[in-house]
Amino acid sequence: MIVTELYGIRHHGPGSARSVRTALEAQRPDVVLIEGPPEADGLVELAREQDMRPPVALLGYVPGEPKLAAFWPFAVFSPEWQAIRYALGAGVPVRFCDLPAGHQLAMGAARRERPRADPVSELATAAGYDDPERWWEDVVEHVPGPAVFGALAEAVAFLRTDDDRPDPVDAVREAHMRKVLRRTVKDGYQRIAVVCGAWHVPALMAHAAAAAGADLPSAAADDRLLRGLPKVKAVFTWIPWTYGRLAYTSGYGAGIRSPGWYDHLFSVAGQPVERWLAKAAAVLREEGVPASPAHVIESVRLAEALAALRGRPLAGLEEVTEAARAVLCEGSDVLVGLIQRRLVVGERLGTVPAATPMVPLQRDLQDQQRSLRLRPEPGPREIDLDLRKPNDLARSHLLHRLRVLSVRWGTPRQGRTQNIGTFRESWQLTWEPELDLALIEASMWGSTVAAAATQRARSLAAEATALADVTGLVERCLLADLADALPDALAAVRDRAALEGDVTHLMAALPALVRAVRYGDVRGTDPGRLGEVAVEMITRICAGLPAAVTSLDETAERAMRERIDTVHSATGLLADSGSRNRWLDTLGRLVPRCPPLLSGRLTRLLLDAGRLSPDGAAAWMSRELSAAAPAAAAAAWAEGFLAGSGLLLLHDDKLLGLADGWLAGLSAEAFAIVLPALRRTFGEFAPPERRAIGDKAVGLDGTGRPPVTAAAADDNLDHDRAAAAVRAVAAILDRRAPLAAAS
Repeated sequence: MIVTELYGIRHHGPGSARSVRTALEAQRPDVVLIEGPPEADGLVELAREQDMRPPVALLGYVPGEPKLAAFWPFAVFSPEWQAIRYALGAGVPVRFCDLPAGHQLAMGAARRERPRADPVSELATAAGYDDPERWWEDVVEHVPGPAVFGALAEAVAFLRTDDDRPDPVDAVREAHMRKVLRRTVKDGYQRIAVVCGAWHVPALMAHAAAAAGADLPSAAADDRLLRGLPKVKAVFTWIPWTYGRLAYTSGYGAGIRSPGWYDHLFSVAGQPVERWLAKAAAVLREEGVPASPAHVIESVRLAEALAALRGRPLAGLEEVTEAARAVLCEGSDVLVGLIQRRLVVGERLGTVPAATPMVPLQRDLQDQQRSLRLRPEPGPREIDLDLRKPNDLARSHLLHRLRVLSVRWGTPRQGRTQNIGTFRESWQLTWEPELDLALIEASMWGSTVAAAATQRARSLAAEATALADVTGLVERCLLADLADALPDALAAVRDRAALEGDVTHLMAALPALVRAVRYGDVRGTDPGRLGEVAVEMITRICAGLPAAVTSLDETAERAMRERIDTVHSATGLLADSGSRNRWLDTLGRLVPRCPPLLSGRLTRLLLDAGRLSPDGAAAWMSRELSAAAPAAAAAAWAEGFLAGSGLLLLHDDKLLGLADGWLAGLSAEAFAIVLPALRRTFGEFAPPERRAIGDKAVGLDGTGRPPVTAAAADDNLDHDRAAAAVRAVAAILDRRAPLAAAS
């Protein structure tokens, strides 16, 4: 007699997982069918390996088409995973019975013509719950047992009766499941167990279909439905997964909000609330927050009281979270968020055994991760690298090579890894499951990380059309130690620079090129003749800059100011005095011909470079801030001259007095015009600089003269000694100084 049992489950439900395990042990089937891609049948045996630790996922992809890929995640509390482990332990065959992934991937965007209603949400609404997660916990997770499968099948059958627009993709999938069931019976199996989503049970079970007011389609009807489906060749492998990714909707819409909580419910033998709140207290203590056993006891009592008030059989996630917030966290949302991240979602990364099929690039990366002691972890991790140490330098090369391959395991920390001239790098590392797919995509470039990054860099050099892109690529090659790709990148720079006629593009590309020239030897690489290209670019920038700074609107003027600043810094790094002098000469000629904002900025750059004396700068400032100058133009000149730092006004009283005299002479209308520029300029100064300028401004009188420093009335001045000093100074200056001057 053939007995077929269908276990309708919710993907990643601990109650379902426990019930499935109990039901299978009672049924003792001779074959287990599981909703999943049949192409992965050959990988099921790996689930018995000791190194296979969930969360893991089946990755299905089409070689050469990385965008055609999907994931089938499994956690230890997934009913499908428990069915696999039971079958392997019992020595019975286990097969996937869903529509092949080759068809599902080929169907692409058409896989779901309309969003299908969530049966759990509909059942929860019918039961008077506004939260489907809470309903599922009350009905299934807290009352596990095989009896739940019949009740779910009956409830879903009635839901499907009201579904007047059946999903065509579901129809195809269920047709294939029925086909697999018929073939399994034909193969001679007597006790068949099917583990699938509860929504599909009425389409696979005769009496459930009858409850839904329909008969199961015939084999011929199913064959007609499956005939002519598009298909691609899908390849499968196991990859590590994370609980963070399990909390999102995956390939078949099985995302859950609280994987860490579900793992806890499945794993603990008893007292789930007490053990959970004890874990929460431990998390808080790790962060230095006091959380005593008394706190835990009171939290448990509060959670149980809340559950009783709400008529729940057991305190759920909502109750324990509210109890933790009130007692353990003392109302702090920050601490509740910490528990949410560490426990409710959970920071866990699964592992797969060494026998798992991998592309060579994946294996090479794993070998390097072991040799460099750089273990992938699911949560963000900060690392600091000292590039003078061989192991840290090798880590830096690996992370930069992966970035060339668009495998962004590491992200440079802003402001700390931007300059390749430093011996220090700081990174934030976060391993995401999608990076395995990125590695598979990148494997087309080579079988090792170094070889693939080299080939990818060569391809980027050939494809790039913008000069800034290829100069940035040179810098990336130096960071990643891709010596074999560097000649191609350098040749691309020379070719693009020779053809580039836009001065602004040359200015944008120069800084990265100069950094590569200046700091290439820090990492043991030689940029070759890159310096010659930089000198050529500076010459062309100097020749084209006069025309580029004319007829600019306000936005273009500010953009040009930023470009001039970066080029000025770059010429200071380049070990070529001729280029630096040529650049400064060009700035000197442009000062009287530029718009006010640029004129002020060039004056400041020439002053800082020693090409302009303080008196010369004061003369320019006096002229540009004179009463005859329009208020808006004077404000723009002052903004350009003072931008970036207020130290100039602190150390030069003459410039400070000129600025004060200009402001004091403005009318109310003119002051209103210049105020936004002044606020923008002084807002860039550090707070101590602003305070010091304010202190000095107290001594200004608005005449344009430097501040006057007066002696305090109680400074106990010795007039006789002061008179002697005055006479000595007068003699040095060959002037007469009456004694009265000192009194």
